[in-house]
Amino acid sequence: MCRSPLAFALLALLCSSAAAGPKEDAVQVLQQWTRAFTDSDVDGIVKLYAPDAVFLGTGSTTVVVQPQEIRQYFEQALLSNRPRGAVLNSYSAIVLSDSIVAVSGLDTVTGVRDGKPFSANGRVSVVLAKRGTDWQIVQFHRSAMPN
Repeated sequence: MCRSPLAFALLALLCSSAAAGPKEDAVQVLQQWTRAFTDSDVDGIVKLYAPDAVFLGTGSTTVVVQPQEIRQYFEQALLSNRPRGAVLNSYSAIVLSDSIVAVSGLDTVTGVRDGKPFSANGRVSVVLAKRGTDWQIVQFHRSAMPN
């Protein structure tokens, strides 16, 4: 039986990319979130949330549980004070199961208000769940960094 080194290398490459795991998959969704925030892409950011997500943004005055309310939050937040930016500076992720990952970290959001750039550091906690083949945000909380 002839075994090609190229075939083994290809098989190893396929196996390594398929073994990303829940933590890496969940963090990839957060990277998509920061790109959508930076691009002021309301549709892109809203689609990352599950229909039954619980949301508490920095400017939230109530616990948001309706997809339309999440959309309204981001329309107000992303379509003003542009250009916007978001960076997850540091984080820790805990794999709770093959389909649930909790992430807590520190971030910085930026924008322009009244013609002047601003930067706001914050604390963020996100729970992501695998629903079908997609990972979605099921719980989101961001608060300002205390002084």
